[in-house]
Amino acid sequence: MSFKIKFGTDGWRGQIAAEYTFENLRRCAQGFATYMLDQGHAGKTVVIGHDMRFHSENFAAAAAEVLAANGLKVWLTDGPTPTPTIAFAIVNTKSVGGINITASHNPPTDNGFKVRDHTGGAIAPDGLAKIEAAIPETEDVKTMKLADALEQGLVTMFDASDDYIAHIKTLIDLQPIKDAGLTVLVDTMWGNGAGWFPRLLEGGKTKVIEIHNERNPSFPEMSRPEPIPPNVDVGLAATVTNKADVCLITDGDADRLGLGDENGNFVDQLRVYGLLAYYLLEVRGQRGPIVKTLSTTYLLNKLGEKYDVPVHETGVGFKYIAPKMTEVDAMIGGEESGGYAFRGHVPERDGILAGLFILDMMCKMKMKPTELLDVMFEKAGVGSHYKRIDSRFPMENKAEIIAQVDAAAPDTIGGLKLLNVNKTDGFKFELEGGSWLLIRFSGTEPLIRVYCETDDPARVDGILADGAKIAGVA
Repeated sequence: MSFKIKFGTDGWRGQIAAEYTFENLRRCAQGFATYMLDQGHAGKTVVIGHDMRFHSENFAAAAAEVLAANGLKVWLTDGPTPTPTIAFAIVNTKSVGGINITASHNPPTDNGFKVRDHTGGAIAPDGLAKIEAAIPETEDVKTMKLADALEQGLVTMFDASDDYIAHIKTLIDLQPIKDAGLTVLVDTMWGNGAGWFPRLLEGGKTKVIEIHNERNPSFPEMSRPEPIPPNVDVGLAATVTNKADVCLITDGDADRLGLGDENGNFVDQLRVYGLLAYYLLEVRGQRGPIVKTLSTTYLLNKLGEKYDVPVHETGVGFKYIAPKMTEVDAMIGGEESGGYAFRGHVPERDGILAGLFILDMMCKMKMKPTELLDVMFEKAGVGSHYKRIDSRFPMENKAEIIAQVDAAAPDTIGGLKLLNVNKTDGFKFELEGGSWLLIRFSGTEPLIRVYCETDDPARVDGILADGAKIAGVA
């Protein structure tokens, strides 16, 4: 019996050499190829890229061999390439979709298989279900040698960076950032963000200092390339040591952004999303819908009210956000994990562009990150204090845990009255005063997540403690 490949929040991920093997990757690629052919895309082009993880370039080549053998033409990146750059290349080459070999922020033992549509954005859940259903149960796949595919013009190696950079320069004027004389500490977490900020900001007074900017698939000094504490602690300390004005942190495939302030303190992802929305609305004067997942901050709702723009809430993951952004022509879309996408670009997370927008905000408002937060909170009229606890659980207990949480009906959580339970994606317990508790399962790992947000820092631990009891992980 062959291994059953299941798509999660953002494609398929697995442990290298256990379930993530060349055989299973080829099966997955065959499912994607079959899906594309069923959509009428025979003979059309698909972009394939990869990150810096173990064997990623070889897994990408194997996927290209399968697609080429199925009559699809492939643009194959000639080196590790940020996810947003791959997404833009799909649009720029007028391709019908893409495959990205990356496990993003997962542990070093893992790799992954992300799929994208013609917009460069995540494929909606119904499309993912069709791809999954098309994956053969055995290695009954079409394939050919990469050398033959290259010789026949079915696969073309290319560098996607120049066209991406040219496009970025239409979205933001980099010269004021170069001239600002900032010291920017960039932690690329041993991933695809390496070299990008120095390249984009060279030639001016601003100084960029990079750390963790080489290939090392074991990810030293962090448990995984996820831009949250404690993985970012070394970068935050380096911010203080180098007297930097800000710390920008990109995850393994550079589609997420983490942020540290001038004092080396981590700025959580919900606050960063609030800053980015405030920047677009206030500094750039943009107007348009905001798309957020239900695990993201109420600051966006407050800003939406202040600036009279609609706010749309979706399930967790860009498979929900990207289609909604396209549908409503959203100004910005994002999620709690630190992924943010922007109108005029592609409906895909972009940690590089998000970082540039933070720097531009600092320059335009002439403020450090702590000052920007104060101004944003004053405008929103409310503070935000957020925390998340991740706990591993045996997969065989998942149904039991779901039933336990579903049956929970407490009068209060963390001392706050329970108003409603939103079951769109997991269980979101909506509390008085706008506070909330969310319990949901990770779509990529055997983790149960307990999150909360409240305007009173003294209530955070109490809300989380009650949430842990409800989930049975206390």
